Amino acid sequence: MEDAAIPVAATPKLPTVDARIFPSGGLDVLSREEVARLRDASAGGMHELLRRCALAVLTTGSTTDDPRAARELYPDFDIQVHQLDRGLRLDLRNAPAMAFVDGVIIEGVAELLAAVVRDLVYTAIELAPDYADELDTSEGITDAVFRLLRNAHVLHPGEPNLVVCWGGHSISRDEYMYTKDVGYQLGLRGMDICTGCGPGAMKGPMKGATIAHAKQRCRDPRYIGITEPGIIAAESPNPIVNHLVIMPDIEKRLESFVRLGHGIVVFAGGVGTAEEILYLLGILLRDENEKLPFPLVLTGPTAAGPYFEQIDQFIRLTLGDAATRRYRIIVGDPAEVARTMAAGIEQVRRYRIAEKDSFFFNWSLDVPMEFQTPFVPTHEAMATLDLHHGRRPQDLAADLRRAFSGIVAGNVKEEGMRRVEEFGPYQIHGDRDMMQALDALLRAFVEQRRMKIAGQYKPCYEIVS
Repeated sequence: MEDAAIPVAATPKLPTVDARIFPSGGLDVLSREEVARLRDASAGGMHELLRRCALAVLTTGSTTDDPRAARELYPDFDIQVHQLDRGLRLDLRNAPAMAFVDGVIIEGVAELLAAVVRDLVYTAIELAPDYADELDTSEGITDAVFRLLRNAHVLHPGEPNLVVCWGGHSISRDEYMYTKDVGYQLGLRGMDICTGCGPGAMKGPMKGATIAHAKQRCRDPRYIGITEPGIIAAESPNPIVNHLVIMPDIEKRLESFVRLGHGIVVFAGGVGTAEEILYLLGILLRDENEKLPFPLVLTGPTAAGPYFEQIDQFIRLTLGDAATRRYRIIVGDPAEVARTMAAGIEQVRRYRIAEKDSFFFNWSLDVPMEFQTPFVPTHEAMATLDLHHGRRPQDLAADLRRAFSGIVAGNVKEEGMRRVEEFGPYQIHGDRDMMQALDALLRAFVEQRRMKIAGQYKPCYEIVS
């Protein structure tokens, strides 16, 4: 008797839509030459990148942090760019139906899709080797960041009011509600919000601010999301973002935050949040930035107090007490966070007037090359990071930032995930007490489920003292 075949349930096919999009927002007034270059770029080596990022914005609101999930759900999705006399046309094949209403693409999603094309192609053309000799200097990199932000139309010449909010994509419900409360208080005081554009602490402040802005009848509030190609596939933009910017790498993304924002609020998060804190502190500890006003508040609900105590202790151990004087920890008081930010931004306004610096881009901030050079987290690069006492705090902060950046790559960036799958976990070496503190911090992130939204987290790193 032959064995009976066991039926296997087929994975239900998600509904898809074919559509033609005529993007505006600067993409409808391109010259024929510009459109031709755009079409050539999108059909060449960057087509797969364009496809991944386009799929990310078409699944806006997704709660996964696996960069491969969307492509597995929509394996037949494709995007093609076609030249027209009046601009360009985007042809979508097998696009997620969630991005459409009665066959018509949602307006906000269409804007984000146009932003993807705009930023990826601008980067490919303007920062290509033939056009990017200035990237060999710190000043040149800053100019490139400025041009990318200007091309994205997010440099606003009005009064300073932009608060950057950092924090984790995987946070508890109480922490999420707290980020909304802080965003609400900031919005009541006329502050616009800039985040990494994803879920969790990147969405909450924007959501809270929308209610406050509506109450205050704020016109054209800005909800700016700044991401980069390696992150956007894992952290699709949240639906509130109305200005999306895709920077070419994590270093230019971080510089965009600190050049564009007038103050920064940090909520609880994981390794990505720790990377951002170390990046900013490493810059602020430089002698050149000693007198530069830059309001920085670490905050969360009362239950998050121990989290910030651990972050504070880690910073004291590694960077010293001078670093802790550059920020203030406020627990359980959203209104006080907003008042502190408003007072700090007023100091920023007065300083920039005195220094004849612009309100829309922080030219006075000194960002050195070690914080601008893209870090590629190979196993060798991670193993040779200099995490030892005796270094200048700003130099140690640069390597600590790279360590956390590598872990982020191993967690959510497809290239980093492939490296870890092929060669095993990254190994991080350093002084014993520093490694013990780093290990304790990372273990706490894992226990608090700050590393991953769904599924069991498997560490991509090993701490070696």
